[in-house]
Amino acid sequence: MKPSLLLWLFLLLPLDAPMSSPSPEPDDPHRWLEEIAGERQLAWVRERNDEARRAIAETDAFGGLERRILSILDSKERIPLVTRIGDHLYNFWRDAANPKGLWRRTTLDAYRTPEPAWETVLDIDALAASEGENWVWHGATVLEPDDRLCLVKLSRGGADADVVREFDLHAKAFVAGGFSLPEAKSTVAWRDRDCLFVATDTGPGSLTTSGYPRTIREWRRGTSLNDAPLVFEGRADDMAVVAYRDLTPGFERDFVVRQLTFWTNTLFVRRDGRLIEVAKPDDANAAVHREWLVIELRTPWTVGATTYPAGSLLAADFNGFLEGDRTIQVLFTPTSRTSLASWSGTRHHLLLNTLDNVRSRVTALTFRNGTWHAEPLAGVPESGTAQASAVDEITSDDYWMVTSSPLEPSTLAIGSAATPGQPPVALKQTPAFFDAAGLSVEQHEAVSKDGTRIPYFQIGRSDLPADGRTPTLLYGYGGFEIPLVPGYNPVVGAAWLEHGGVYVIANIRGGGEFGPAWHQAALKEKRPRAYDDFIAVAEDLVARGVTSPRRLGVMGGSNGGLLVGNMYARRPDLFGAVVCQVPLLDMRRYHTLLAGASWMGEFGDPDKPDEWAFLEGISPYHSIDASRDYPPILLTTSTRDDRVHPGHARKFAALLLQLGKPVLSYENIEGGHGGAADNRQKAFMDALAYAFLRDRLGR
Repeated sequence: MKPSLLLWLFLLLPLDAPMSSPSPEPDDPHRWLEEIAGERQLAWVRERNDEARRAIAETDAFGGLERRILSILDSKERIPLVTRIGDHLYNFWRDAANPKGLWRRTTLDAYRTPEPAWETVLDIDALAASEGENWVWHGATVLEPDDRLCLVKLSRGGADADVVREFDLHAKAFVAGGFSLPEAKSTVAWRDRDCLFVATDTGPGSLTTSGYPRTIREWRRGTSLNDAPLVFEGRADDMAVVAYRDLTPGFERDFVVRQLTFWTNTLFVRRDGRLIEVAKPDDANAAVHREWLVIELRTPWTVGATTYPAGSLLAADFNGFLEGDRTIQVLFTPTSRTSLASWSGTRHHLLLNTLDNVRSRVTALTFRNGTWHAEPLAGVPESGTAQASAVDEITSDDYWMVTSSPLEPSTLAIGSAATPGQPPVALKQTPAFFDAAGLSVEQHEAVSKDGTRIPYFQIGRSDLPADGRTPTLLYGYGGFEIPLVPGYNPVVGAAWLEHGGVYVIANIRGGGEFGPAWHQAALKEKRPRAYDDFIAVAEDLVARGVTSPRRLGVMGGSNGGLLVGNMYARRPDLFGAVVCQVPLLDMRRYHTLLAGASWMGEFGDPDKPDEWAFLEGISPYHSIDASRDYPPILLTTSTRDDRVHPGHARKFAALLLQLGKPVLSYENIEGGHGGAADNRQKAFMDALAYAFLRDRLGR
């Protein structure tokens, strides 16, 4: 439906139409901590930080752990992952000498050698020093296929908001008088050399309630952005809008996306100044690759006499589809235990990354004789993870493939989708950053409260005694259709596995391990299923003798912070320690804080009484019982996180302190939603978490 029609329908409501009144907000004595940068608030933060340092960080053991982690993060032996731009491969690199990082480039021939010769394109440390800014690299958008001009994005301290500046890759310098945008949560895209699509903060009325742009302008070089013509305007209660141009030679097209909610969107193609809607389900994602329209379904879709199941990937001729032709080709159909992770297009092929019982599979698709033919890519490990992506979708059929497992370091290889049966050639491999001798990876299943079987991966000693004494760390996420797959994590290996601990990855509902249905099974009022699943895995670990509640810890961040916050509130008897990172915890006010309104499609709207009725039950901030005993908890967040408000962690810590519960809290003044702005900060934050767990769960 178009916005004007929605408004018209709203105006037709009778004056006495029943309207739901907002749920009353409970009294919140700690709400003052939501002011992010107030002097009183930051003084409180620094006091908590000092407590955490004294309790965890002022030991020789902590210093050794922090140095070990930093040596991994700064290692020159890490794989320098690359992106092809023109004739060069570009890489962004941080190490001890370049803590903010270098954007650099080399050639493919040089990259094949053990030590490529790198040419610095942009030195972020030097730029930050010269401008007196704490710049954090946010990437670059390149004008293809010319591959000379790009839009560099730089964040102050790691926040999602960034500044945008035009940069010349040949001159290796910012363009004097070029395109430039001040700090905002902007999206920008090249239309041509002298024109951009821009969605940004242009003043009152230009942002949605989620804090993202709601207007798109077509900005010509040499003109004022304020005078740029409006391309599209969404509604205030939309999530965001964005526009982009497909710059593939011979297939140049303009597109506008109106993101209605986190899970629904409308796609338009722009022709002759008109927006033509692409007739797809609102909850389906669609993209184009050359002549093809590719649609990924989240719910079943009936076209004519055929119903395509949720989780399917479909293709149709783009121009024919716009003209009403509904000839659709099926690229992937899920099963109860298989799902689509991602897809990528090369010049003549499509690459599908799929999961089969949370194990990676990769397939090359080729269109010939009127249909798509699938052939598995060679070189994908039977167990572990693999991810294939196009090197250059415009001119090449080459692909990158990264493979790993929890005990096998990552390998980067290059292959061709034109010869899928030929294994890709290994180019780079991560060294073994920890001693994996005597360790093994096992996949188990726990039975959740409603009988659903929940897989999980256990990494630990092969001869693990079933005496319940092994310190065990259980990690989970369970939201936003994001799957957790078992890859190589050298920090976990060095900080936990080498010291005799067991590490467990839980594939609970809410994630994307088994496609949209697995995610939708834990949406909104069904969210407790994710928590039941996590509890089932924890109880299975205890029942199997792997560990005991005294030695079982949990860790999670963001939505995973909400997960472990609920574990803390619901089953304090089941866990010996909790690490809760950049979390959501106050589900009554989350939608009013920063980007929180954009997640109401995932969690629900607390202003609706019927939805607050179930949200209150999964809001850790409202679920603490002063009379109960709780395990020690470490809360970490970032002042510069402009996605999940640091007030969640602050207020929860304040509540627990008020009730006399064992709590430590640390807030990095920089870092954004990732919690750290550079490797040194990340090493400190990781060491804080693992030192806390080792102390509380150790033998």
